[in-house]
Amino acid sequence: MDFTLVFPYLGFLGQAAWITILISVLALALGLVLGLLAAIVKLSGIKPLVWGADFYVWVIRGTPVLVQLFLIYFGLPQLGIEIDAFTSAVLGLGVNAGAYIAEIFRGGIQAVAKGQREAASSLGMSYPKVLWRIVLPQALRISVPALGNQAVSMIKDSSLASLVTVSELMMVAQRFAAGNFAFMEFYITVAVIYLMLTTVASVLLNKFEKRMAVSER
Repeated sequence: MDFTLVFPYLGFLGQAAWITILISVLALALGLVLGLLAAIVKLSGIKPLVWGADFYVWVIRGTPVLVQLFLIYFGLPQLGIEIDAFTSAVLGLGVNAGAYIAEIFRGGIQAVAKGQREAASSLGMSYPKVLWRIVLPQALRISVPALGNQAVSMIKDSSLASLVTVSELMMVAQRFAAGNFAFMEFYITVAVIYLMLTTVASVLLNKFEKRMAVSER
């Protein structure tokens, strides 16, 4: 193996890595919003809304994320809805993550002692205030470890964006590998870059988790 073939392209791979990070961050943010909304709806007790949220989680968790990406990028134009590749990747990955995050948040909310909600309600606090001030802060602390795992998974799953023509890390590496007939060298380099990204994310999330644990004391 000759890794000197990779050196001239490290700058391009670095730029592609930033695209990977951007896709991951935006998709995770979308997933957090969708997941929180779905979790609240699932616990609302309003049956039509609960059924809708359950259906969303069931469909998304029961089908491959790659199929979901293809439906958005290649399928929607057939219905007259044109979405660019980058937006399709963010939307597909975010919607997929939202279904898993919904279950994480639901578990976190249910883990908060019911007596705290009842005590807050007895003091005259409305349900939205109880949820926002009492339940969600504690549910977030409980959910942080699982959300951290989801964030790390998102970085790895972002490589699927290459299949809808987004010029992120994997797509750029594939082009250079094919052009130089150096597949092993480029793919090992990409694996190292992904490993660095996930390691940094894990370290930052562990620090955040410890800070949340300290603030809870």
